[in-house]
Amino acid sequence: MTPVVGKLPDVTAAQRRRIFDAPRTPEAHRALLAEVDAMNVLQSGGAGTLAFLPTSFTVAAWNVERCLFPERSAAHLLSFKPQLVLLSEMDNGMARTGQRDTTAAMAEALGMYFVYGVEFHELDLGGETERRYCEDDFNAHGWHGNAILSAVPFERVELIRLDDCGHWFCSDKADPKQPRVGGRMAVAAVVPTEAGSICVVSTHLESNADAAYRHQQFEQLLNALDDFAPDMPVLIGGDLNTGNHLPPDYDWRKETLFAMAQARGYDWGLTPEGITTRASLISPHENRKMKLDWFAARGLGGRPNNLLPSLDTDGTPLSDHKCVMADVVVGETISKEKEAAELAGAKE
Repeated sequence: MTPVVGKLPDVTAAQRRRIFDAPRTPEAHRALLAEVDAMNVLQSGGAGTLAFLPTSFTVAAWNVERCLFPERSAAHLLSFKPQLVLLSEMDNGMARTGQRDTTAAMAEALGMYFVYGVEFHELDLGGETERRYCEDDFNAHGWHGNAILSAVPFERVELIRLDDCGHWFCSDKADPKQPRVGGRMAVAAVVPTEAGSICVVSTHLESNADAAYRHQQFEQLLNALDDFAPDMPVLIGGDLNTGNHLPPDYDWRKETLFAMAQARGYDWGLTPEGITTRASLISPHENRKMKLDWFAARGLGGRPNNLLPSLDTDGTPLSDHKCVMADVVVGETISKEKEAAELAGAKE
C-alpha cells in the first residue's frame, strides 16, 4: 500500500542538481523517481460529511488544466452535489497557480476529503501562456498531478505509475520548454458505500503519443487494479487523451483501449455524449474539439449525467476540458445498449 502523508516532502537542492545533471535515459529516470520521496507517496487531507456513500451517487471527472481558479472551479460543481470528484492536472506549489495547493483548496470549498498523487515534478514555470500568470520566478514545490475528492473517508489508497521510463524526460517527445521528471499515473481509492466498498480511480493517459501507447498504459492500469481491488466494483474517470496529438481526421473510436477494457469487463456507458475540449486561457485554441474524457466502470450501473461546460458565470474559461458527470448506482450494471450507442455513434 502506498504511504500517505499530510504534506509532500520537497525536492532538495542536491536532488534538483542530480535531476538536471542526469543522463536522459530510462534507467536514470527510474533512479530519480525512486529517490524523490514525493513521487512514492500520496498526500491526504480535508474533511467530508458522510460515513458511507449512498447506493446512488453523482461523480464528476474533470481535467482542470492546472486549476487556475480552485474556489471558482469548486463553486462550478457545487450545485450538482457530486459525492466523488476525480481531478487531473492539479498544481501544488506552482508559480502559475499562485503557489497554492489547488487540490486542498477545492476540497475545502466542497467540504470533502482528498487524496493527491504527483504526476510530474515541474522544473520550470511552464509554457508561454502559463508564465503570464506567474508572479514568482520560481516554483515553491513544483508538483503537478491527479486527485480524488470524496464525501466519505478513504479505506485504502494506491498510487499507480503508468510511466517510469521518462516519456517527458528522455524521449524525443520531451518538451524543452517544460522540463519535468515523472510520468502519467493514477490515484486509486477504496471508499465505503451503503452496499459495500467500491474502488474509484482518477487517471490521466499520455497526450503526446499514439493509440498503442495509451492502450499499454490503460492495460497496465487495469492490471494494477486487479491486484488492488480484485472482485470489487471499479469506477475509472479521467482524461484518456483519446485521439490527442493525432491527425485532425482521427476518430477516437480507433483507440484500441476501448475494446480491450470491454473484453475485461469494463463498460463505457456512463460517459456523457459530446466533445469534451474547448479553448481556454492557457490553451487558446478555438479549433480544439476532441473527445478525451471518459468513465469506465466494472460492476456498477447508472446513467450519464451532464457534460458540464467549463465556463464560469462571467464567461471565464476554467479549463480547456469540460467536466464529465454520471449518476452511479451500486448493485446494478450498465445497459449494454447504452454503452454500444456511445461507442458506435456517428462521428462528432
